[in-house]
Amino acid sequence: MTRTEPLVLDTMCLSHFALIERLDVLGELLSSRECWTTAIVKGELARGAKDRPLLRNSLDLPWLHVAALDELDEILLFAKWSRLIGTAERDHGEASVFAVSELLGGIALTDDQKATKVARANGLNVHGTIWLLAQLCRDGKITEAGAGNLIDMLRESGMRLPCTGAQFGSFGTKHGLL
Repeated sequence: MTRTEPLVLDTMCLSHFALIERLDVLGELLSSRECWTTAIVKGELARGAKDRPLLRNSLDLPWLHVAALDELDEILLFAKWSRLIGTAERDHGEASVFAVSELLGGIALTDDQKATKVARANGLNVHGTIWLLAQLCRDGKITEAGAGNLIDMLRESGMRLPCTGAQFGSFGTKHGLL
């Protein structure tokens, strides 16, 4: 990736890569980047692991920093994003990712469309898994076919993505991602 901003990953990306047993691939693809998540996201993953044991693999990744959100500036940003996207428990992960992303000047990674719209409307740099895979293709870290295979696996795990693996190249070109 040509961009150097830290990446801040939400539950959805991490959980689905865990479910397809490709966290190692994700870590390798992102090895040149500073990657973060939050203690709240980690808590969501831990709770989910009770029913989906593969999620346990996402709880201790050596390439992923975890922000605790326990300093005043972090708490205030979390409160801000909670107000903006919603205070329901299911919104806490996104709010925490957006807070850390704003704090670090990073790129938030989530595939939650509602949260993405709110974040962009409030000036945050936020993208989803398809964007991430397209950036990795542009940087020569993965082929379009390899990205397409991951997309199909992610979709099979239940992840909602805007294209299939076979459509990835045309989708990415149409939307200026490739």
